[in-house]
Amino acid sequence: MSDLASSHTGPLDALDVTLLSLLRHHGRVGVLELSRLASVARPTVQARLSRMEAEGIITGYGPDVDLTAAGFPVQAFVSLEIAQGALADVASELSAIPGVIEAHATTGAGDVLCRVAATSHQDLQETLIAIDRSPTVVRSTSTIMLSVVVPHRVQPLLEAAPRKPSGRAPAYRDGAAK
Repeated sequence: MSDLASSHTGPLDALDVTLLSLLRHHGRVGVLELSRLASVARPTVQARLSRMEAEGIITGYGPDVDLTAAGFPVQAFVSLEIAQGALADVASELSAIPGVIEAHATTGAGDVLCRVAATSHQDLQETLIAIDRSPTVVRSTSTIMLSVVVPHRVQPLLEAAPRKPSGRAPAYRDGAAK
């Protein structure tokens, strides 16, 4: 772990959450503009971003992609029951199927929950058949997604968590950044 990462002493503070919110709403903004928007010094912003990257809090800066607009309007969740001890094998097999856009080990009736995307119902069926061909998959159950009720988000959770005030940036503490 870097010195920068090891110097952090706990959860995100108010300035960290503000910077993450600004990045979420202004994804292409640079560090200088972030410092202006947050009313803190550029080196402070750079240090905070570097620390959050080093700690794995910020995992990327790529664009958000609307799968429907990109030509994949059919999406489903697939619950898999897998052979005992076969999580690594199924992870490798699922990674080789392009239509599997994410997969998570879970508790409950299923062992793995996948999200899949397809260009059509026929394409979805082919993806489901590819998943079921795996010798590690004992059973699969799929549910087609009709619409997104709450999109993936983290900002409300970050903002709702109790925070200690930022230890730096007097302009920020005074409420100048909004």
